Amino acid sequence: MFTSLARENMALKLSAVGAGLFAVAGIVWGLWVDSLVILFDGAYSLVSLALSLLSLYAARIIRRPATEDYPFGMGAVEPLVIAVKGLVIGLVCVLSFASAVVSILQGGRPVEAGMALIFGAVSVVGCLVVWIYLRWTSHRNGSGLVLAEQGQWLMDTVLSTAVMLGFAIAWLIERSEWSALSVYADPVMMLLISGYFMTVPVKMVLGAVQELLLAAPAEEAMDEIHDALKDLGVNPDAVKVAKLGPNLLLEAKLVRIG
Repeated sequence: MFTSLARENMALKLSAVGAGLFAVAGIVWGLWVDSLVILFDGAYSLVSLALSLLSLYAARIIRRPATEDYPFGMGAVEPLVIAVKGLVIGLVCVLSFASAVVSILQGGRPVEAGMALIFGAVSVVGCLVVWIYLRWTSHRNGSGLVLAEQGQWLMDTVLSTAVMLGFAIAWLIERSEWSALSVYADPVMMLLISGYFMTVPVKMVLGAVQELLLAAPAEEAMDEIHDALKDLGVNPDAVKVAKLGPNLLLEAKLVRIG
């Protein structure tokens, strides 16, 4: 148990440190080359840092023992934090989408595609390393907070990959007969990326709200729960199951015999 908790803490701390480094790099580099997409990457990492610190605090609260006021513990904090994460990430996507639209209407913006391409390549490698570690950790402790961090870093990895590929295309356009169109590369990439990734926070919020409303666990988990109940000689149809953070809530119908 201690090993699992220590692994969760290590994963959340690594996520926070990584988000802080990428936030500084993204914002500084984005201002240097005047790129909306890189600024978005940096802003997203800054938001990720704040949310990772929130996850660290939430992990401590969740592990507090049950009390008279909270007889089932504080497991509900986990889906609540995930819902907040989804809402904040969604807001970042909406603001970035709006900025891209404004930039396109104003005639685009020139960007140093070569320098932006270098940032994209470094960012892809860094984000991928953190995501792989979080994925490895989540498979060993099943923490919802680590899974949420993993989702954030997956989004950042794909975002960085899209940035790298987009600026590679922009670099080629700058050296072609369509060089005049290169000023639209940055805002168009921002438009596509922010619009596409809006699905990530939506899924996070919907999943968290389902838990807060005491929805049943995923089908795979229900199969394992039913098998465990059968081993105990309990009819699974007589038991209602809900997942709330790291906790499973079971309500059984007790029938008196005789």
